[in-house]
Amino acid sequence: MDRLSSRRKPFAAAALRPLSAQRPAVFVIVLTAMAVLITASVAVARPAPASFADLAEQVTPAVVNIATVQKSPMRFMSHDGAPGLDRPMPVPPDSPFGEFFRRFFEGQPGPFGAPGAPSEPGQKPRALGSGFIIDPDGHVVTNNHVIANAEEIEVVLADGTRYPARLVGRDAKTDLALLKIDAPEPLPHVAFGDSDRVRVGDWVLAVGNPFGLGGSVTAGIVSARGRDLQGGTIVDFLQIDAPINRGNSGGPTFNDRGEVIGVNTAIFSPNGGSVGIGFAVPSNIAKTVVADLRDDGRVSRGWLGVRIQPVTEDLAEGFGLAKPRGTLLSSVEPKSPAAAAGLRSGDIILGWNGKAIESPSDLARQVALTESGKTVPVTLWRNGAETTLSVTVGSSPDAKVRADAAPGTPSPGAAERVPAGMTVADLSPELRRSYSVPKGVDGVLVTGVQPGSPAARQGLRRGDVITGAALAPVEDVDALADRLEAARKAGRTMVALEVVRGGESRFVALPVARA
Repeated sequence: MDRLSSRRKPFAAAALRPLSAQRPAVFVIVLTAMAVLITASVAVARPAPASFADLAEQVTPAVVNIATVQKSPMRFMSHDGAPGLDRPMPVPPDSPFGEFFRRFFEGQPGPFGAPGAPSEPGQKPRALGSGFIIDPDGHVVTNNHVIANAEEIEVVLADGTRYPARLVGRDAKTDLALLKIDAPEPLPHVAFGDSDRVRVGDWVLAVGNPFGLGGSVTAGIVSARGRDLQGGTIVDFLQIDAPINRGNSGGPTFNDRGEVIGVNTAIFSPNGGSVGIGFAVPSNIAKTVVADLRDDGRVSRGWLGVRIQPVTEDLAEGFGLAKPRGTLLSSVEPKSPAAAAGLRSGDIILGWNGKAIESPSDLARQVALTESGKTVPVTLWRNGAETTLSVTVGSSPDAKVRADAAPGTPSPGAAERVPAGMTVADLSPELRRSYSVPKGVDGVLVTGVQPGSPAARQGLRRGDVITGAALAPVEDVDALADRLEAARKAGRTMVALEVVRGGESRFVALPVARA
């Protein structure tokens, strides 16, 4: 069964018993075949319509079943790496839900195969899913994980007519795929609606292929917006109170006007069955991705060229923010769109193109969904005040291989102490060689961190290089001490340190009040 583990407490607190009282743990399930069934919530703001019959009759002809023949079972190595303990991987390697699957399958007894996997050796595995037609020419939207690794794809219409389908394109980041079937006459189809207008509590209808039973219709409400399942996805999911089961993946969720406002993808469950918490890709994301796939079979994403990290309470104090908000730039790539716009390490992005940025995932999502070449205003926090810059978004480059410096052998050279439980030293040529500090990285070397100290609690460790403090560079231990002393005199309790580890930069908030 397609089940994904999840330890996200906000979900557990909203719908489940405390994690300590549950056995087994809570899991997120990717639906390798189904359209989200949505049951009415126990408490609703208004009564249900007298009937959904007219709406169901309007939309069901455009919802299809999808059957695939897989090339081979997808596999990953179990956590102990023992021979013979490989287990089938029910999502493609590039799926944003892969980490959830690994967490779920590791440590679970018995074999776990993809839905529809054959019981007889030598047979090719099969899978079932759902989808919907978006134009009379036969373009079909579904989930990427429904058709991943398939060597044959068949689309079955509501009237039972079967057509072979070809893959136009797929996008792992949003778990969407576009298929094409050729029919002798125009096909029934549905249109995307505006998911930004969807409100929590709105009625929705879902049609799909649960357990391969064929067209099934269910109704419910939108339970929440803006759910982040992590795992690398850029999707801001809609949550719907839907009893989702295997077979519904890729199916549509409709509003009361018969417009598609979501593509059903995953559920949250303590036991693998439905508990009424389902997730759908919002239509405004889906229609943008589908348009790109239809154009040339691929998705072009915006690129900024920065490394980012959350703004913690300690970092907010260190940067002079009243409360944690925005996303901190830990580094800016040379010759990137960010560098060209004047963004720099230590900036905190608070807004992107008029939309507030609350977390790194917010920024990553907004940048990725911004058209390459478009210039947008960016609000940021710099030197204790808000300012605005214009950034022209670039095209996402191919993934680059980054070489991290190997940890060096500690050297017992002379070191000096600074506050918060660290031992530091000027970065001499000998220490640079011993700790394998890359060329071009200059600052103060951390040669020791006392266990349980404030520095240790903030994640600092031996071999880190402190290159800046309070947004000013530090060339030696004296410069670092001066920055910390200035912060104490100014009444600061935290100072933001810029730290390089393995060739990559990030910020760490160092307590200084009791030094």
